[in-house]
Amino acid sequence: MNEHDSERIAGLLEGDGYQRASVLEEADVMVLNTCCIRENADNKLYGALGRLKAVKAKRPDALIAVAGCLAQKDRELVRERAGHVDVVFGTHNVHRAAELVDHARRHGPVVEILAETVRDDAEAFPSALPARREAEHSAWVTIQIGCDNNCTFCIVPAVRGPEISRPFGELVDEVRALAAGGVNEVTLLGQNVNSYGRDLALSRRGSGSGASAAGDGCVSTNGNDLGVSAAGDGCVSANGNDLGASAAGDGCVSANGNDLGASADGDGCVNVTGNGRGQDPPGDDAWWCGSRWTSDRRARPLFADLLREVGEIDGIRRVRFTSPHPKDLRPETIAAMAEVPAVCEHLHLPLQSGSDAVLRAMRRGYTAERYLERLRAARAAVEDLAVSTDIIVGFPGETEQDFVQTLEVAAEARYDSAFTFIFSPRPGTAAAEMGDRFVPHDVSVERYERLRRVIERSSRLANEARIGRVEEVVVEGPSKKDSSVTTGRTRRNTLVHFPSPSGGAPRPGTYARVEVASAAANFLQGSLVDIETPPDVTAATAVPASAGRRLIPVAVAAT
Repeated sequence: MNEHDSERIAGLLEGDGYQRASVLEEADVMVLNTCCIRENADNKLYGALGRLKAVKAKRPDALIAVAGCLAQKDRELVRERAGHVDVVFGTHNVHRAAELVDHARRHGPVVEILAETVRDDAEAFPSALPARREAEHSAWVTIQIGCDNNCTFCIVPAVRGPEISRPFGELVDEVRALAAGGVNEVTLLGQNVNSYGRDLALSRRGSGSGASAAGDGCVSTNGNDLGVSAAGDGCVSANGNDLGASAAGDGCVSANGNDLGASADGDGCVNVTGNGRGQDPPGDDAWWCGSRWTSDRRARPLFADLLREVGEIDGIRRVRFTSPHPKDLRPETIAAMAEVPAVCEHLHLPLQSGSDAVLRAMRRGYTAERYLERLRAARAAVEDLAVSTDIIVGFPGETEQDFVQTLEVAAEARYDSAFTFIFSPRPGTAAAEMGDRFVPHDVSVERYERLRRVIERSSRLANEARIGRVEEVVVEGPSKKDSSVTTGRTRRNTLVHFPSPSGGAPRPGTYARVEVASAAANFLQGSLVDIETPPDVTAATAVPASAGRRLIPVAVAAT
């Protein structure tokens, strides 16, 4: 999610006349897009700001902006701890990045943190904004923002607000436009993609086709506004805190800007007006909820419908999504994964813990057995499915028996990969208040190593089972460690390294077939069998995914 926000911030700045700077010290605007899921994020941010202070001292006209989840959480504290920061804005006003930078250049430092996103403020959704994508063949598509769950370790609801889904028709139109511009792979983004559209279906069903917007910009069903703020924790980690992270728009050469249409108070915070609140939302039921919903008007999630619709768009060969919540993984979503050829055979299903006692303390809403039941259902339906997960070690109150149960579930699940973390208390979350139950750090580290070994074993075995197979990969580019090696990614989301052909690495977005010769826990290695020549795709015309391709045998340069 943060990485996608970074693309939008960079796109907004470029749209305002800025160009990316190749050297940090020459940049006129430096943006750090932050995450706050773990304590280390705070340390990284303020450490980075300390290093930027020297750059600012040499070039006082250069501007430093802090955005994202940590900015949303810390607010004015950012400038209290780092007075050389010029702009602070949060998760609900990414669309105002260029305006706020221009305001700071004209009028001085500014802090703008909005309490929540307004449903009918289209620009509040990252995908509604211009983007500078790092890969032209692949695109993120935000389908919802915020989260209605209350996991005790997670700060997402506090920094990103309650769930708000984008209209179904708007999403389909966006993916069609991306396909017309040459994108062949999309990743649907949300804090809990499985619940996408439930709020839209509820509002349309409750108020009929003529649903009107409540005074706060959120569609009302029975007199209650849907845009109520919630408390909780967690942000998808990105690279915005790293000074070398280009996706964060961390270096831009200045040009002209637009004058800010909002006024500033004496405290440097800008008042925002013109949100379009209280206006009737446009579109009919099919535009809001999709044509399939019009014949089944239950207040239900629409994610399975969206997978089917997006997967049928000409030019889109791969559809990915992240992240689903296990308690909301429904049979219709599994069926769509199995039946829509474009949907990739990869499921990221966060476990967090294999102990029912810990899961209750986390407020996850499922048991270990319920999790495994849904995982078995997905594997039974989707042939060759790869599964990844998230697991937290050392959650407050976790006993040795609790942890052993996590090891047992992880072994049974046979994960292809996993993101594992040692618990880090985040201020403002319920888990942060469980200090009397914190697990000693040395115990957590020892458990983390034991879990890592279990995960690596299952990952290695899963990858070794691919040896001898020919895998379809989409080329990502030359290896960062060895330019003579090309890196690609399979439909199962596994990295594959192979020697570049004699003419050099195929351009990113090229589809190729690679025969797997060896495997490690985190990647495959093999040799290139052939590559496809994709059809030319203009910005005006979408080309069917099957049109105009042919396979070309390749020669690999001798080493």
